[in-house]
Amino acid sequence: MLISVSQLDGLQEDLNMSDGQYAAALSLFFVSYAGFEPLTNVLLKRLKPSIFIPAIMILWGIVMTTMGLVHNGAGLMAARFFLGVAEAGLFPGVNYYISCWYRRSEFGIRAAVFFSAAALAGSFGGLLAAAIAQMRGIGGKPGWAWIFILEGLATILVGIASYWLVHDFPDDAKFLSEDDRNRVLRRLKADGQSSAEHEEFKMAYFWASVKDWKTWAFAVIYMGCDGALYAFSLFLPSIIQQLGYSSTRANLLSVPPYAGKLIDIVSWN
Repeated sequence: MLISVSQLDGLQEDLNMSDGQYAAALSLFFVSYAGFEPLTNVLLKRLKPSIFIPAIMILWGIVMTTMGLVHNGAGLMAARFFLGVAEAGLFPGVNYYISCWYRRSEFGIRAAVFFSAAALAGSFGGLLAAAIAQMRGIGGKPGWAWIFILEGLATILVGIASYWLVHDFPDDAKFLSEDDRNRVLRRLKADGQSSAEHEEFKMAYFWASVKDWKTWAFAVIYMGCDGALYAFSLFLPSIIQQLGYSSTRANLLSVPPYAGKLIDIVSWN
């Protein structure tokens, strides 16, 4: 979302990027994101959620901040690649983490609430970008650079705070009493889940998922959903601008579709 609203403020022109180079910068994020996703749940188990989730948030906040400091297309492409590396653990990690606390019948609505945060962020993203872009010229930097810098710094701060907000797995969660801990574990075991307790990673688990046709079927389904979602996120502001609106107004007009999407997600669930 940030890169799409930043393009309206002159990112592509300031970095002397052709349309092909800009598209390549967008795509590089997904190359590293998809490539590193399979490793993230292994790291989550070894590092614990209270370490892993704040760490990747701080890392992608740092990378996002550096995107406001680049001076050419190559720098933007490198930053986009490492942003994908840092963010790869979030969505699979959070979904795995939720599954460690709730039964399968309770998982869907909670995953949907988490996913709806993307629509909520999109709703505010256009508003924030329109405001931050007015800082153009401060410190000799364009408005799009301040969008990355300020929102990257905010991400770092939230990542640091989340260390005290994210609790580990139920079997060693310190905020639970012994009775509550046993109750959570008993519910999960009755549901046939073992992910709540520490279990050693085995490659057999990995190959079992690779050989399962459901893994590939759901990957194709998810790809169909994501294709439309990311096309919407990456190109909506520029599509609106090409209808004849200024960059600021295009950013503001990108808010209502996200708000509509959020309402749709909430009402559907």
